[in-house]
Amino acid sequence: MSRYNRDERQPNVIIVDDDELVRDAVAELFRSIGLQTKQFASVPKFLKWKLPDRPSCLVLDVRLPGLSGLDFQSELNKTNAQIPIVFMTGHGDIPMSVRAMKGGAVDFLSKPFRDQDMLDAVQTALENDRKRRQSASGSLQLKTIFDALTSREQEIMGFVAAGLMNKQIAAEIGVSEVTVKFHRGNMMRKMGAKSVAELVRMADTLGVHRSAR
Repeated sequence: MSRYNRDERQPNVIIVDDDELVRDAVAELFRSIGLQTKQFASVPKFLKWKLPDRPSCLVLDVRLPGLSGLDFQSELNKTNAQIPIVFMTGHGDIPMSVRAMKGGAVDFLSKPFRDQDMLDAVQTALENDRKRRQSASGSLQLKTIFDALTSREQEIMGFVAAGLMNKQIAAEIGVSEVTVKFHRGNMMRKMGAKSVAELVRMADTLGVHRSAR
């Protein structure tokens, strides 16, 4: 039975290798556990394709016609494109593997590789992408809530996250302590923060920082 529910948005594995036999064999390996695959013979051909909005990873040969796999990794890093990469190569060496791993590759496998090693590497890559997407989605939702706060509530959130007490905040913004408590209570409720520590984590995620003037 497939390890993935056909009713869910399935993860996608993109294979880029100029050897058609290798591409087909690797794709068949992934399809055997229910993964969807897409194959390309070169980086330019891959770039013409629109990447689906779902957990994905790139299985990339090091040596390719035109732009090499390692150079493509460097280009992706420059643009902050966040797709996990598993490298495979029949001509690898230690400097290559070091460069790949420093560039953020999930793994660097030499051909011929064990099927299980490739499956393990791809599963790790897809899980990393799932977590990244969940984190990004949570951050976007948090920002939406923050943007819906009043300007005063946003201001007070910054002071609370900076560790100021209600009395100190009142002095900073020139209002009564009762007014600060009112806005602070509304802000905490809207943000869904059950403690100051939780609010501080939210502020860090949002990049909201305020210190006393």
